[in-house]
Amino acid sequence: MNGIRSKTEDLEILLAVADHGGFSAAANALDIQVAKVSRAISRLEQEHACSLFTRTTRKVTVTQEGEQFIRSIREAMKQIMGAEFALTEQKIRPSGRLRIDAASPFVLHQLVPLIKPFRIAYPDIELELVSNDSIIDLIEKRTDLAIRIGGLSDSGLYASLLGRSPLHLVAAPDYLLRSGTPSTLDELSQHDIIGFSDSANLNKLPNTPPVNLAVSIKANSGETIRQLCLEGNGIALLSHFMIANDLQSGRLVTLLPDAIHTPNPRELIQAVYYKHTALASRIDAFLQFIVGKLSF
Repeated sequence: MNGIRSKTEDLEILLAVADHGGFSAAANALDIQVAKVSRAISRLEQEHACSLFTRTTRKVTVTQEGEQFIRSIREAMKQIMGAEFALTEQKIRPSGRLRIDAASPFVLHQLVPLIKPFRIAYPDIELELVSNDSIIDLIEKRTDLAIRIGGLSDSGLYASLLGRSPLHLVAAPDYLLRSGTPSTLDELSQHDIIGFSDSANLNKLPNTPPVNLAVSIKANSGETIRQLCLEGNGIALLSHFMIANDLQSGRLVTLLPDAIHTPNPRELIQAVYYKHTALASRIDAFLQFIVGKLSF
């Protein structure tokens, strides 16, 4: 039994290294020592006689064998979670209020399309969606579940990784026709940049070291920045989850695709909540429903 528990822990550490882009970041996320992360990965590599990660002094990269293995482990864990949830659901039908907080672009582009089928599946759950483009206190705002983008600093919250959404520097074709297309990061200083007024960190390329963007048009909402960008007002740094359709249709164009280092903490999409027994079935029902249906 201890052997099974140890193997499961090693696999959880493996996924954390892949999700957080490094041994130290995984150790921080799991609140364990880096040495424990290193030993877990070494055991898995020895057991399977292959390298799962390529390590340098600056970067940890998943190997091709590692990608295939991690993909299989994720699928297996999803099936286990699904089986456990199905067993619980047979005993308790989730009901009651579920208040969910997320940034307005995430609510509009990711959650709203899923609400109708969710309510059909769980008619006894009373959903309340709240849009905030800043971090809120869940207890103070009487919020059960929050979707947060980027790294977390709330040590008292339970976090469930939903996925990663890459960042893009984007502009509308008519803006580029009018102002030209930048070919280097230095040329961005010659352009109008649309950015966030309330959070300077969101106006930085998450590179090492971070690259500050000189913002000339500011807004406090990601959706407002998207609309300003669509109207040809300048260049913006936005997450893929909110502009995927714009890129596919050609309403927005990606600029300098190699200028943003990846993976990076800004890509993380996580569900956070306090562990309350009374809320567990509602939160689990919602998370299990949206996993696999979100498009990052």
